[in-house]
Amino acid sequence: MENKKQINSWCMYDWANSAFATTVMAGFFPVFFKEYWSAGASVNESTAMLGLANSLASLIVAMMAPILGAIADQGSWKKRFLITFAYLGVLMTAGLYLVQKGDWVMASILYAIGVLGFSGANIFYDSLLTNVSSDDNVDYVSSKGFALGYLGGGVLFLINVLMYLNPQWFGIPDGSTAVRISFVTVALWWGGFAIPLIKWVPEVKKELPGDINFVIAGFKQFGNTFQKVRHMKVLFLFLVAYWLYIDGVDTVIRMAVDYGMSIGFEASSLIVALLITQFVGFPAALAFGHLGKRWDVKKSIYIAIGVYLAVTLYATTMTRELEFYMLAVVIGLVQGGIQALSRSYYSRLIPKNQSGEFYGFYNMLGKFAAIVGPVLIGGVGLMARHWFGLSENLSSRVSIGSIAILFIVGWFLLSLVDEEEGRKEAQVLTEAAIITEK
Repeated sequence: MENKKQINSWCMYDWANSAFATTVMAGFFPVFFKEYWSAGASVNESTAMLGLANSLASLIVAMMAPILGAIADQGSWKKRFLITFAYLGVLMTAGLYLVQKGDWVMASILYAIGVLGFSGANIFYDSLLTNVSSDDNVDYVSSKGFALGYLGGGVLFLINVLMYLNPQWFGIPDGSTAVRISFVTVALWWGGFAIPLIKWVPEVKKELPGDINFVIAGFKQFGNTFQKVRHMKVLFLFLVAYWLYIDGVDTVIRMAVDYGMSIGFEASSLIVALLITQFVGFPAALAFGHLGKRWDVKKSIYIAIGVYLAVTLYATTMTRELEFYMLAVVIGLVQGGIQALSRSYYSRLIPKNQSGEFYGFYNMLGKFAAIVGPVLIGGVGLMARHWFGLSENLSSRVSIGSIAILFIVGWFLLSLVDEEEGRKEAQVLTEAAIITEK
C-alpha cells in the first residue's frame, strides 16, 4: 500500500526548488543579467556570457553526477548529498541580492554555483523516486512532482512578478530592488519547503561492512556502472536519445527570455509569458501522467518532442509579443510532461536496487545537454553576427533555430528503444546484484 505522506513529501521538493528554476533561471536572472549586471555589453555578447555560465555549472554537475550517485548508493547518503547541494543553492541564490550593477563576473559566479546546487540536488531527488513509488504508480508520482513544481514555482513567481511590475504595492522603491529581493524570497521558499522531504522520505539502508570506505567503493561502483551502461544496449540507446531531446528542452527553458529580449520584446511581457507557462504546466503535467498510464509513455514523449520542434521552428519567424504568449501556452502543455515521463520511463529500464548510480548517469547526460544547448545558441549567434555579417535580430533567430536538429535526432533514436528488452536487461542486473550481496 502506498504511503501518501512519503509521496507528497517527495513531491513537495519539486514545489520547493522550482522557485529557483522559474524565478531565477528562466525569469529574472536572464533579464537582470542583460539589463543590470552586464549593462553596456552587446546583445550577442551578453547571451554568450549567460550561456557560458549555464554551461560551466552544468559541466561540473555532469562530471560529478555518476560518481556522487555511486557513493550515495554505497553509503546510503542520497539525502545527505541532496541537503548539501540544495542548501548550497539556497545560499548562492540569496547572495545574488548583494551583487552590484555592472558586476557580471560576480553575478555569473553566484549563479553558476546556484545552478550547481540546484542540479546536484536533483540527482538525489530523482533517485529517491523509486523509494516512494512502485512500477504501477511511478508515472503518476513523477508527474505529480513536476505538476506541484509548476504550481509552487508559479505561485512564488506571480508574487515576484507583482513585486517587479508594481514595487510601490510592497513598499519597494523600484523594480531593480524588487528583483534583488525576489532572489531572497526564492532562497527562503526553496530552503523551507525542502524540509518535508528531509523529514519523511525514506532512504533504503544498505547493510555494509563497518570498515568500508564509501568513497573508494563509490568510485569502484561508478566503474562498474559505466560498464553496465555500455552493455545495456536498450538503456544506452535511450540515454543518447534523452540527451539530445532534453538538450533542446533545457535550452528553451534557460534561454527563452534572453531570446525574446534579443529580438526586441519587452522584458515585462516575457516575464508574464513565463508566468503563463507555469500555470498551464500544472494541470498539463498531471494530464501527461494520466496519458502515459492509460495510453503509452513512449508515444506521449513523441508528442512532446514534436511540439517542441514545431515551437522552435515557429520561434525563428515570430515578430509580435502575442506570438510569444501563444508559444508560452503551447510549451506549458508539454514541458512538465516530457520531463516527468522521461524520468519515469527511465526507471523502467534500470535495476531498482542501484537507482542512485543509474540516476547519476541520467542526470549527467541531462547536464551535458544543458552544456551543449546554451553554447550552441550563443556560439551560432556570434558566428552569424561576426562571420556572416547578419544583424543582431537575424543572428538571434538563426541561433534559436539551430536546436531543432536535437529534437529531430532525439525523436528518431527514441523510436529504436525496445522497452520490454530493456526491462529484461535491468532484471538480469537486479538478480545478479542480489546474488552477489548474499
